[in-house]
Amino acid sequence: MWPLAAALLALAAAPVVLRYLVFWPLDQWQVDVEVYRQAGVSILTGRPVYAALTEAPQLLPFTYPPFAAVLAIPLALVPFGVAGWLWTVAQVLAVTATVALSAHRLLPRTGRWWPVALAGLTAPILWLHPVADGIRFGQVNAFLVLLCLADLRRPRPTLLRRVPAGVLVGLALAIKLTPGVFVVHYLVCRRWKEAATAIGTAAAATLATWVLLPSASFAFWGGALEDPSRLGPNAGTSNQSIRGVLLRLGPDGAAGTVLWLTLVLLVSGGGFWLARRCWRAGESVAEVGVVGLLACLVSPVAWVHHYHWVVPVVFALLGAGPWRGRGRRGLYAAGLVTAWFLCRLPWWGIAWIDRGWPRVPGRLLQNADPLGALLALGLLWWVLRPGSAADDAGELEHRQGGEQQAHHATHAP
Repeated sequence: MWPLAAALLALAAAPVVLRYLVFWPLDQWQVDVEVYRQAGVSILTGRPVYAALTEAPQLLPFTYPPFAAVLAIPLALVPFGVAGWLWTVAQVLAVTATVALSAHRLLPRTGRWWPVALAGLTAPILWLHPVADGIRFGQVNAFLVLLCLADLRRPRPTLLRRVPAGVLVGLALAIKLTPGVFVVHYLVCRRWKEAATAIGTAAAATLATWVLLPSASFAFWGGALEDPSRLGPNAGTSNQSIRGVLLRLGPDGAAGTVLWLTLVLLVSGGGFWLARRCWRAGESVAEVGVVGLLACLVSPVAWVHHYHWVVPVVFALLGAGPWRGRGRRGLYAAGLVTAWFLCRLPWWGIAWIDRGWPRVPGRLLQNADPLGALLALGLLWWVLRPGSAADDAGELEHRQGGEQQAHHATHAP
């Protein structure tokens, strides 16, 4: 079945890959891969990592911790065009692996056809606009989501059973700061060992990099980290965090800051409560999706492609048996979330406003991703609450034979 699955996956990825790698303007081609690669070049040539910019017209700085720059060195060893294509293939494989881990209760039900089923489930995921935008820019989100999901999912993937829980979250945190929200989740759940492991792993990677690159480390932790202008225009439509919405709609100044902090506290309280509830119910895929979406909502800046966390959310909603009984509730909810993020609603909103149509619908569309995230969180609560889809016959069957199913599921790529 694997050749057929590979062919289906390549066919599904073709529209996105052709659009963003073959027909896309060269001056906008894989701009984030270029940022990563230039960081690797800076290390190899001895130039300052955080002072260098990519070529015009982008002129983008490197904004990640120094540990990420070290990991980017292999990209500097190959031509930029080769790096862009290799990164894209790696992203498609990472998305496929994320689907395999997220659908670990559903895929075993397809028997010997599960490789083809995996490709079929991955196909629409590649077209979600956060995933497609990640491929467009050559972003790192696909790998961060995979690391955190592999670390938190239960049952633990076979290859990671000897790796302490928290290590992969710590590595993700050393690459980019936003996965630190998982450490907060650990602390809320009183999972002290996992929190300590994640913090210790991130600290070890950071300190080792400090020894290797002291000047770059001082530059990042002592200045670049505190400069939000390095991230681009925070008020632009691409910033789909709560703060981005308020920067576009107001109020400004101190009132806006107070409102933002109030909303962050409210959303964080509800989000961490839901994530803890998912953890206690054994819904680890939902747990990862909730914490990931929470990071997008409360971060000062969350670009469209940061919403890659909707991938585990979709499969958490689907569950193990979405085609019968109360599991259909999860099927409808997963379909709604998928349809929402398949549409490029923020850009529809911009087009709506530019045409001079009524502004309220246009503004709602322009800020659709945080609204979609809140909708997804509400649907997860609705589907997974006691007495709903989690208790249908398919789920009970899974709980009785879960170990056998998990053994097959963890052999996915």
